[in-house]
Amino acid sequence: MLFWILASLAILPVAAQSLAWMNPSTPPADRARLLVQAMTIDEKIEQIALNTAPNPALPGCGQRRDTRHIEGIPRLAIPTFRLTNGPIGVAGGDCEPNPPTTAVPTALLVAATWDGTASFKWGEIAGIETKNIAHHVFEAPGMNLGRIPQSGRNFEYFGEDPFLSGVMAVQQVKAVQAQGTQATVKHFVANEQETDRATMNTIVDDRTLHELYMLPFEMTIRDADASSIICSYPKVGGVFACESAALLDDILRKQWGFQGYVMSDRKALHSTAPAIKAGLDLEFDSTALWFTPEKIKAALAAGEITTADLDTMLTRRYFQMFRLGQFDHPVETFTPVDFQAHAETSRLIAEQGSVLLKNAGSVLPLSAAALHSIALIGAKTFAGAAKLPTTGPRGTITVNAPFTVTPIEGIKSALKTLGSKATVIFDDGTDLARAKSLAAKSDAAIIMAGDISIEGADRPNLSLPVCDGVDQDALIAAIAAVNSRTVVVLKDGGPVLMPWLNQVSAVLEAWYPGQEDGIAVANLLFGVANPSGKLPITFPKAEHEGVVGSPEQYPGVMVDKTRTVTYTERLEMGYRWYDVHKAEPQFPFGFGLSYTTFSITNLKVTKGTDGTKPIRVEFAVQNTGHRAGSEVAQIYLSLPASTQEPPKRLVAFQKVSLAPGEKRTIGLTIDPQASNHPFSWWDTAAQKWSTADGQYLITVGSSSANASVKDTITVSRR
Repeated sequence: MLFWILASLAILPVAAQSLAWMNPSTPPADRARLLVQAMTIDEKIEQIALNTAPNPALPGCGQRRDTRHIEGIPRLAIPTFRLTNGPIGVAGGDCEPNPPTTAVPTALLVAATWDGTASFKWGEIAGIETKNIAHHVFEAPGMNLGRIPQSGRNFEYFGEDPFLSGVMAVQQVKAVQAQGTQATVKHFVANEQETDRATMNTIVDDRTLHELYMLPFEMTIRDADASSIICSYPKVGGVFACESAALLDDILRKQWGFQGYVMSDRKALHSTAPAIKAGLDLEFDSTALWFTPEKIKAALAAGEITTADLDTMLTRRYFQMFRLGQFDHPVETFTPVDFQAHAETSRLIAEQGSVLLKNAGSVLPLSAAALHSIALIGAKTFAGAAKLPTTGPRGTITVNAPFTVTPIEGIKSALKTLGSKATVIFDDGTDLARAKSLAAKSDAAIIMAGDISIEGADRPNLSLPVCDGVDQDALIAAIAAVNSRTVVVLKDGGPVLMPWLNQVSAVLEAWYPGQEDGIAVANLLFGVANPSGKLPITFPKAEHEGVVGSPEQYPGVMVDKTRTVTYTERLEMGYRWYDVHKAEPQFPFGFGLSYTTFSITNLKVTKGTDGTKPIRVEFAVQNTGHRAGSEVAQIYLSLPASTQEPPKRLVAFQKVSLAPGEKRTIGLTIDPQASNHPFSWWDTAAQKWSTADGQYLITVGSSSANASVKDTITVSRR
């Protein structure tokens, strides 16, 4: 009998026999400490950097492995820890080739929905599919701000406003982590350009850093309890972000109470002991350069770091793994992806985040019944059968979508569904005379145009690039000259200049809409769906407008052989710059048209607060047109002049769907103590948020340039 019991114990999982940290009733923090105490020094060192040697492939993971993992330790029941890239879907991570996953719309499009629910649903797809391919970490959302329209990674972020970015990021983090998957917010901080990002020095004053560039990070940590954070490439104030104790310890952990772990961006690490002492926990690279066994042991021997430092680094990460059930419910095999459900969600988000910028004469929606012929024109990348940019720009973030719907497929499908027999003929625009001839004899011309933004490089300018041999700006102008019903659909990673704007009838900004590109865009063009997106980033009229007015601001100047970028505009970034300088952009932040019209009236606000108590803002939104549609009511707050703030800041918004003629009263609460500090300014001398006494102006409207319904409140702390 005793032999049988011993034999039975021998085949039980090691965790059930002796590993105290595998008791699920023990608090996650205690489990993490118990585990670290049981590890040898060599095991600890193995766990603080990604491994270079591939481990046995997961079923369904392809023929070979990448190095985006940390090898597990079976004797301690530590699972192999796998990370997958964002931010436009699950991009394979530790698998080569990438397994099929849903190509969702980009973050900039998600922000353009101005709908936290849409962002949450996006995060659900990311969290679920990360687990479907047996990974633990989804490396997104990105929250660097759209300071410059030329940034090559604007499409990965949520635009120019810190509050809007924070709201979207909080919802994504909550959704991802609700699936037992870790979300990694990035890139902390001041990495608003790609030009020389790995070596540049960013100079930004402390107040601006807190009020703008760090605010969305603070919101995700305070409101969503983000598991981990990636420190950015540049130096910030002369110190690399990944070895800045001021950023990683003083701000992240002491000011904000961050309980997660910090990993470096790939090749963003420049030291061993200084980075560890500053608060870095994990080196992220294809091959460890600074957290190698040799360098860690040398630092220990020299007394530059201690084993307690290693224990802290590991405890932070294991705490998150225990908290999210990644030890108790290890993901070790692929599970089926619900591609149909996720495609439907992806399409709906793409429709909700597309922005109607122009619609002269209500040319849109196109009447399928009245059309006999449609010319679909544009470079193959945007209008043909190519997968880019539908599934995202090039590089490690490209998603292996299970299918894509091209523009011509989407348009033909929509016409068939609507009972139209109109013909659709595609022309790639390489022969301008041929394209003009097609457009001239067609009832309508739809031009697909755009760019391909990419990590590691900023866009050389804001003009539409020559693509597939096509001068896109010239093509649009030429087609508009021969067809009065010319519609331009933009697929891009950020603002573009539009020298042809006055010549075309309509412009629809579709960003990078994901694998459902063709269906989503066609539904919008033919009125199956009504555009409701709003711009999360200002579209300038000229190349050097706003904060790109001087080389010091962008792309930076060389100082001691280092590119130095100085945020001399301070708080005057995005729509704030246009407000301060009373300048008119091409399209303002928050702007977006609809196939119906809306009014905002009857503003009522709580008239006073002591600076801590919430206030209530109520107003009526009415659909004054003849189609069902959705409006985004935007609330901006103007602080007293004594604070020296720009004229206004976004503090709340609500997307509301209304039937024709329907009127609804909306009530929103603005809490002075919320994580976005709506009533406060950052007092650098005191190193805290401060609220000034005085009158605060509240404006409500449909964009930053059309917030005309106004009232005031008084803050008195006495």
